[in-house]
Amino acid sequence: MMYEEYNEHDNNEPPRKKGGFLKKAVLITAGAVLFGLVSGGVMVGVNVAASGFLGDMYAFAQASSQNSQETAEPAQSPSQAVPAPAPATDVSEIVEQAMPSVVAITSTTVYQNGGFNWFFGGGSQTYEVPSSGSGIIIGENDSELLIVTNNHVVEGASSLKVAFVDNEAVDAAIKGTDPDTDLAVIAVPLDQIKPETKGKIQTAKLGSSDDLKVGQGVVAIGNALGYGQSVTVGYVSALNREVRVSQNSTRTLLQTDAAINPGNSGGALLNMKGEVVGINAAKYSSTEVEGIGYAIPISLAQDIMSDLMNRKTQTPVEEAERGYLGIQGTNVTEESAKAFDMPQGAYVYKILENGAAAESELREKDIITKADGRTIRSMTELQECVSYYKMGDTITLTIQRQENGQYVEKTVEVTLKAMPSEEP
Repeated sequence: MMYEEYNEHDNNEPPRKKGGFLKKAVLITAGAVLFGLVSGGVMVGVNVAASGFLGDMYAFAQASSQNSQETAEPAQSPSQAVPAPAPATDVSEIVEQAMPSVVAITSTTVYQNGGFNWFFGGGSQTYEVPSSGSGIIIGENDSELLIVTNNHVVEGASSLKVAFVDNEAVDAAIKGTDPDTDLAVIAVPLDQIKPETKGKIQTAKLGSSDDLKVGQGVVAIGNALGYGQSVTVGYVSALNREVRVSQNSTRTLLQTDAAINPGNSGGALLNMKGEVVGINAAKYSSTEVEGIGYAIPISLAQDIMSDLMNRKTQTPVEEAERGYLGIQGTNVTEESAKAFDMPQGAYVYKILENGAAAESELREKDIITKADGRTIRSMTELQECVSYYKMGDTITLTIQRQENGQYVEKTVEVTLKAMPSEEP
């Protein structure tokens, strides 16, 4: 996901003391990524507004002082400190009931430097980055166990593994994703799950986030830091919190003070009945702010989850049967997008004669940003997405096309064909 830098000011606000909330610069690191596995290159500075909005909320944020010369406010003395009461003395029963429905997710994402010089291959350096997250078992069909998680946990993943409550790990595949809500459903073939494991796992009990009240106790379960399942406890801090996720977009989320750490993304937020009321998504942390975590309300997520559960599982097709777009392209990277005011995605610089794209409305200079609803940020991601389709299948591409000096979003359908011969 892209991280932007934002500044928001309220001219009606009174002056703030030194060391105040707006005096901090926040470093953002993706919440699904395990500490120590990603270089500092993925960290970006973001300013947090007085309204409490985050520049990108699907992340773990760690704040540092913007001006080392400022004088910090004195700490409270022991006599002034007021300890926070625990929301419940014992939640072990709730955890025992819910743990079999929560899974740990390990993914591997392929990143690349440079562009592609010929039809989906060659000319760039790639490297793999492992990451971790969590998921919730929400049902099954005739052949698959279905698990909901965050889109950012699985986005761009070249491989996925799911570990159940007994630590048995199996391969998983993406069923469907919705980047706008940061939701995804992944599938595990039922015949790949051992009978002993099947006897230990269960489908989660879904509650209603609409029935929550501020101050009610909640329990968060997830794969914190990629070390395995762990439990934290807190309260519902706020309902229907509008959190800014981009310059022009916000999401409505639950706010809680239950600790949510990297790897918790996609895990369960439970009420005191053991019902899932939210899908953990983010944490904000700084030297002056504690206990601000966010979860996607389950009542808002259910319709989207139902749609994603019914999509075609993204399983790679044998190369001999695979369909192809028939294009040459390159990457519009995040840096290029900012520098040249272009959308990030896969730039089509040539459409091959007799290829599938030549018989569609796709045009040279179009930038492909989605394929069947899946976000596309590079030719690698486009190649991976197309690899799930056979010759004769139709794929819907979301593209950005320049018209009168501005990029306009359009959709184009392409019926895939065999790979055309390379032109001389």
